[in-house]
Amino acid sequence: MSDTPIRIKTISQFHSLRGLPTPKHPLISVINFEDMEQTSEIGKQSLIFDFYMISVKRDMDHKYRYGQQDYDFDEGIMFGMAPHQVLGVIREENGKNPSGWMIMIHPDFLWNTPMATAIRKYDFFNYSVNEALFLSEDEEIKIQQITENIKQEYQTNIDKFSQNIIISQLETLLNYSERFYERQFITRQKAHHQFLERLETSLNNYFEENNLKEQGLPSVQYLSDEFNMSPQYMRNLLKTLTGQNTQQIIHEKLIEKAKEKLSATELSVSQIAYELGFEHSQSFSKLFKAKTDISPLEFRKSFN
Repeated sequence: MSDTPIRIKTISQFHSLRGLPTPKHPLISVINFEDMEQTSEIGKQSLIFDFYMISVKRDMDHKYRYGQQDYDFDEGIMFGMAPHQVLGVIREENGKNPSGWMIMIHPDFLWNTPMATAIRKYDFFNYSVNEALFLSEDEEIKIQQITENIKQEYQTNIDKFSQNIIISQLETLLNYSERFYERQFITRQKAHHQFLERLETSLNNYFEENNLKEQGLPSVQYLSDEFNMSPQYMRNLLKTLTGQNTQQIIHEKLIEKAKEKLSATELSVSQIAYELGFEHSQSFSKLFKAKTDISPLEFRKSFN
């Protein structure tokens, strides 16, 4: 199978490719996976959609790659994509029909409404989101109800109120998705404890193994890439778990290393600043004092 991505520009084109009737509305559609014709092609395939997608999928025996993360859908999982993102699909022989549903929203449907820009703030559509959303039974029922409201609205006679009503329902759905993600942050305590341990190890390794004089401090983007998360998702997760954002965590590790050098070596403050990746010692001293309320020299004197 060719590695060239297949670009699907319109919702009507997607309907046609999956053997579905012409959509009732060209810019928004809700479909059930049971109604789609399954492709007979086996192996890897990459797809690019020019519209937003929100789906709840289960019982799929093929895998997806979104950003750098692999997903399977043995359980009910909520999953979102923004336009122009690449979705990799690996299909095996004797695939079974999946269950679940999908909402497709073309950006033109949102044109000239507040949602046209507001939709970009939702972490749900971030390209390298850490994990899909595992819905509880009650949560899935809530999302399903909102989805059915959207479907019923565009399938009735379209009038001047329809777009605003649908967009209001869409906003409600996305707000619930954020609430459920927040719940997932809190309830998946074991996974998040392991994440914090891995983050600690990653930062320790970076500070020990990397030449900070050449490489500088680890960036927020570096850490988010390490964990297949979007920067915003990592920030929100850390804020929930630790009360600190990613930059604050990096600085905390930096101050820890600076204290080690100030207390256990005779290097000057300028030398320590240089070893920790600072071009100017004044910048290091300013950050150190902001984080500890004392200067590097005052901290060193406390050990004498």
